[in-house]
Amino acid sequence: MFAVFGNPIAHSRSPQIHQAFAAQEGRELIYERRLAPMNEFAATAKAFFAAGGIGANVTVPFKHEAFTLADKLTSRAEAAKAVNTLFWHDGCLLGDNTDGVGLVQAIEELLSFSLFNQHILLLGAGGAARGVIQPLLQQHPASLTIANRTVHKVQSLAQEHEVSWCEYHQIQPQYDVIINATSGSLYGQTLPIPSAVLAEAKLAYDMMYAAELTPYLLQAKTAGCPLLADGLGMLVAQAAASYELWHGFRPDIRPVTEQMRAEMEKR
Repeated sequence: MFAVFGNPIAHSRSPQIHQAFAAQEGRELIYERRLAPMNEFAATAKAFFAAGGIGANVTVPFKHEAFTLADKLTSRAEAAKAVNTLFWHDGCLLGDNTDGVGLVQAIEELLSFSLFNQHILLLGAGGAARGVIQPLLQQHPASLTIANRTVHKVQSLAQEHEVSWCEYHQIQPQYDVIINATSGSLYGQTLPIPSAVLAEAKLAYDMMYAAELTPYLLQAKTAGCPLLADGLGMLVAQAAASYELWHGFRPDIRPVTEQMRAEMEKR
């Protein structure tokens, strides 16, 4: 028995994605959406595993609570200080974070774009940014810089991971890859990034996704950035990493991403 926990949760595409993975493997799979009350995530998750649950994905706003709930953590969950995947294994609850490896796989496999030796700019210093820093650094980029509006927040995160930081107004046109890890696109917000910076980039990636170009990707397109991608591939790839942890089967993310894109664009 498997599930995804969140609040809200009705919008989650995780059941369709995991069923598509199960179809690739030829596995029968029970995977459900579970709405956890805002102050009762731990109790809800414990009840799920006590009733025979094996694995769970965790989405907003419970990733930190899942981090606290886990008995053991992977190194990437420890680095992210958040958990999006729980696995009842060998009598204990393992917490993992697959967001960063999902981002890397989506860029390198779906876009055929190597992050090795690239100058990367990561926009935002919240949980979404924190969750992807370690996997990005593991690709051995030429540099990784974090930019954010709030100085103390970006300073702290950059120092923790020993990378560079700057404020938005300090960004120079010197980056190959610019990744938006802010929530701005959820609210229709553009970012105060100079057009010259986006024009210099080879790839603009938004961790949010939509049927149309997000505001950030529209900015990048207008500026002349040649390669644009939203976070749908990341969503599928982080789910694939969870699936592989639970079942020992590595799904093919490309057809599932294409399926999710087609379903999203029909609406």
